Amino acid sequence: MSKVIVLGAAGALGRHVVRQAVAGGHAVTSLVRDPARLPDDLRATTTVVRADLATDPEAKLGDALRGHDVLVNTAGHVSDGQAFVDLVDRMVRVVESLSAREQPVCWFLAGAALLDLDDSGRRGVDLPRIASTYWPHRANFDRLRATGLDWRLLCPGPMVEGPAVGIDRMRIATDTLPVRLPSIARTLPGFAVLPLFASRVPEMIVPYADAAALMLANLDRGGAMSRRRIGLALPVGMRGSKAGGWAAKAKRSGA
Repeated sequence: MSKVIVLGAAGALGRHVVRQAVAGGHAVTSLVRDPARLPDDLRATTTVVRADLATDPEAKLGDALRGHDVLVNTAGHVSDGQAFVDLVDRMVRVVESLSAREQPVCWFLAGAALLDLDDSGRRGVDLPRIASTYWPHRANFDRLRATGLDWRLLCPGPMVEGPAVGIDRMRIATDTLPVRLPSIARTLPGFAVLPLFASRVPEMIVPYADAAALMLANLDRGGAMSRRRIGLALPVGMRGSKAGGWAAKAKRSGA
């Protein structure tokens, strides 16, 4: 089993990661700004470290990370814009400050818009309207690619509370969308691809529980997910909703 530190452990995804990691027998550290936000069961079953990722000295954060095999960063949100970019840059810098043997395997979080739409290399963040909101994912990806760290970047669609589907049933893709756009999309300008991409988003609305399970199933150094973007989608024939849950669909819209 691994020694896992979860940044942003009090958040929606962080709580799922912590609970599943504890259930899996890992030794877990919950790093949070306010320990009072952690549920009682997480405070009782993990080592709790109080720290502010944005303002605490980097040496203090490095000390908190030292001794862990795996770092899972669920802190920050793309809507924070430059603050999110600064946070990821800071955490990468802290990990880089550790000696090579002390550097943990790192999971970071992005979104489905960062994935390649097809083998042309065009991404969701290249499309009109999407770029203006999701540009931090591109900046964070560029930062990670410039490091020698063993990182993985989870790129789901919107995540919701709800029963786990099971990662053995989910569609998982490396660097590209886990759902298929019509082949004609390759020849269309960005404004015309945007509605096709949007029509596939409900297939990529996934439970937090499955996102957490995917990360925790891939903690070994190196391997197929090392330094890659990982997409996640519901099984074929299922669509999620931002209200939570999912439903079978009779027909693919926009296909």
